[in-house]
Amino acid sequence: MTYAIIGAGLVGATLARFFAAKNIPVTIANSRGPETLRALAAELGASVKAVTVDEAATADIIFVAVGSLAFKHVGAVLKDWSGKIVIDVTNAFMLPPEVQQAEYQGRLTSEVNAERVPGAKLVKAFNQLPLRVLASPLPDNLGRRVVFVSSDHADASATVAALAETLGFAAIEIGKIAEGGRLIQARAPLVFQNLIKYPM
Repeated sequence: MTYAIIGAGLVGATLARFFAAKNIPVTIANSRGPETLRALAAELGASVKAVTVDEAATADIIFVAVGSLAFKHVGAVLKDWSGKIVIDVTNAFMLPPEVQQAEYQGRLTSEVNAERVPGAKLVKAFNQLPLRVLASPLPDNLGRRVVFVSSDHADASATVAALAETLGFAAIEIGKIAEGGRLIQARAPLVFQNLIKYPM
């Protein structure tokens, strides 16, 4: 299984740090090219490699960690995303209501984004907390931060949940996008819920 992150702002860089901390190989890309990511890759170590967006799109599991309006540009990189799991980390809650309406037509953002990566199994995850909170260390043995996972594909949801656990989080699968996914969309009940799973 190969992993990639498209987007290298605060969200993408934080995700890359999660991989680096567990020494799991991952590629990272942005629209400006890999040369702009050399310093980040060097800081994080050999497990993080800077590549082009086209190269990142060849991975099996791809985090899309760009601004919500830029998701469609990532989706345009491939005509067919079959065989891939795309993890939608975007949030549209900071967009003005009129922009949200024009872009999503009153639909859930992940429903629209799933159509923008045809053939892929889209999973919504790693988006309910500000990344600085998600990345904040917990005292030893306190527990693990909860990451909510939602997808219309049960196998993809389970795969991403297992990856979240490997990265050091406690994954909770919350069902399909239209149901559980709605709970972690903008201004929904589970957004900004900083939950911790304590060891048994």
